[in-house]
Amino acid sequence: MVKLDFEKTGGLLPAIVIDHESREVLMLAYMNQAAWENTLKTGKATFYSRSRDKLWIKGETSGHTQLVREVRIDCDRDTILLKVEQTGGAACHKGYGSCFHTRVENGSEIIDKEKLFNPEEVYQK
Repeated sequence: MVKLDFEKTGGLLPAIVIDHESREVLMLAYMNQAAWENTLKTGKATFYSRSRDKLWIKGETSGHTQLVREVRIDCDRDTILLKVEQTGGAACHKGYGSCFHTRVENGSEIIDKEKLFNPEEVYQK
């Protein structure tokens, strides 16, 4: 098993997720040791939800899973990069393909992407 430095950052490491073909940055999430191990074991991106205080497999509610195609770690062993196949087209829980759908220009926020789904329909909160 590949050893990462979870101790340095209090048990959570940032995980950058990009589309394996387009190389677009889809999202940033966090992994603890259990999420890391589950990701390697299953091939599905698994993260630690800080707000829910539990593991979550990306897409378990929406169906928009991330199938891991390549895993990279940085030289300090404290950051993870996942290259994934994004199923369903959307990585963002707000309905966008990427969580980085807002551009800052001249001090203003500009949403420059289209929603791919309505989150109220998908998550029915």
